[in-house]
Amino acid sequence: MNVVVYNVDEANKGVRIDKFISTVNEEMSRTQVQQLIKEDHVKVNDQPVKTNYKCQEGDEVAVSIPEPVELNIEAEEMNLDIYYEDEDVLVVNKPKGMVVHPAPGHTSGTLVNGLMAHCKDLSGINGVMRPGIVHRIDKDTSGLLMVAKNDMAHESLVDQLVEKSVTRKYTAIVHGVIQHSHGTIDAPIGRDKKDRQSQAVTPDGKNAVTHFEVLERFNDFTLVECQLETGRTHQIRVHMKYIGYPLAGDPKYGPKKTLDIGGQALHAGVLGFVHPRTKEYMEFNAPLPEYFAELIEKLRK
Repeated sequence: MNVVVYNVDEANKGVRIDKFISTVNEEMSRTQVQQLIKEDHVKVNDQPVKTNYKCQEGDEVAVSIPEPVELNIEAEEMNLDIYYEDEDVLVVNKPKGMVVHPAPGHTSGTLVNGLMAHCKDLSGINGVMRPGIVHRIDKDTSGLLMVAKNDMAHESLVDQLVEKSVTRKYTAIVHGVIQHSHGTIDAPIGRDKKDRQSQAVTPDGKNAVTHFEVLERFNDFTLVECQLETGRTHQIRVHMKYIGYPLAGDPKYGPKKTLDIGGQALHAGVLGFVHPRTKEYMEFNAPLPEYFAELIEKLRK
């Protein structure tokens, strides 16, 4: 059993315990936290609590995460584009169209299947379906991901995500011409009340902040760089739609008439973090995929 301890500060006083834990640990959904609470895996000041417990300043919250069950995911040989690897971490450039981790009904061809064939040592904190995965990017988003090869590295990288110290910059093409050169979108994101398969800006959602900068303007589109401060599901796609500039090619959040490019034009090109063991800051850059670069040239013409 892996135990993670959090201390409640003044800002989280009065927040429900399930919301508090899923906020400080972005890798855990509120549903997962509620299940852990039901199984008495969450204790506040050494006492089990119910899901509606309201946090008090100074509370010590201990979350016991059960050991992952035996892996039954098949390792698959893949030609992975690995940017960096050592005994603790691995940085990989995921292609567009590849799912990051297996899910019920989709257990092969994912990045995790390839990672399991590439290296036998991956952290087990996230359980059976997501060994080593610290953060995710969507299937049709390409770009850089950090992978933890042991639990020490995993905890360090997750802490950095919680502290918002990880550098995550994405290149995107959006519908419309953005007139101002840069901006910040600070709008909470939660599950869409009208469509449970989608996310939306909602008053009771989780804190979400995206910074953007215009790189180039075209006739009907804009090339932007988005920097994540938080890492909510579909964050850039939801935020850019919210301000009226949805991503080109996005089948879920884009307009009905969009570019036929097999998914959103979004690339996680810059990833930076402090190495869990050496404490040195490392930053990696992955160039735009060929289709993306060609699309920019077409828009210029």
